[in-house]
Amino acid sequence: MGDTNGQVVAGGNSEGNRLDQLNYPTDVLIDKETDSLIICDTGRVVRWSRRSGTTQGEILIDNISCRGLAMDDQRYLYISDYGKHEVKRYQIGDKNGTIVAGGNGKGADLNQLNYPTYIFVDQQQTVYVSEYGNHRVMKWNKGAKEGIVVAGGQGKGNALTQLSHPQGLFVDTLGAIYVADGENNRVMRWPKGAKQGTVIVGGNGEGEGANQFNALEGLSFDRHGNLYVVDWGNDRVQHFTIE
Repeated sequence: MGDTNGQVVAGGNSEGNRLDQLNYPTDVLIDKETDSLIICDTGRVVRWSRRSGTTQGEILIDNISCRGLAMDDQRYLYISDYGKHEVKRYQIGDKNGTIVAGGNGKGADLNQLNYPTYIFVDQQQTVYVSEYGNHRVMKWNKGAKEGIVVAGGQGKGNALTQLSHPQGLFVDTLGAIYVADGENNRVMRWPKGAKQGTVIVGGNGEGEGANQFNALEGLSFDRHGNLYVVDWGNDRVQHFTIE
């Protein structure tokens, strides 16, 4: 905290598909059990040890159009596949996985997904999915054959009932959903069961100001409730204190 320079912990050897390279990585999580990084890379999911001296990663899953990652308390890995419009759950080391959301082709029905991006999994193994193509967030209960729309789903737009290409996703312990509303350049909060959301940061048009964004991507909270937002078009990460 407070550093002005970062250090390379994975990749850094230009773009490519060698084991010491990454190619447009989109999501990452820390596996505390093995003290490693699990990274969503182009066409594959790779793991890099965080121990010093690590010079290359290992492939966990390949031939996947990976976009988002999550891990539950039992260390199951969840991966969104935007090529197959599905989310699968994997045991670490298993390359096949089980479909837990979508898997019925691209579409807008409740048993389908349309370009799933970021995912969030709660303690009940409920899977929340941002659907870039359907402008909605879906909730899939464990074992469900179809999902429930929990944010957006009213077409593309900037009304409080709508989303426009949603991306990053976080769900708190009360079931409130925080979503990076990508093209609307705002972060929204949707309380559990709400038909519309509220804007908690942004929503002031596209720009470089401290209260503006330019094409939102990921978001995350720390344990103190501070919000971190990947401001993709402005090449920066923004930090907000949320009341």
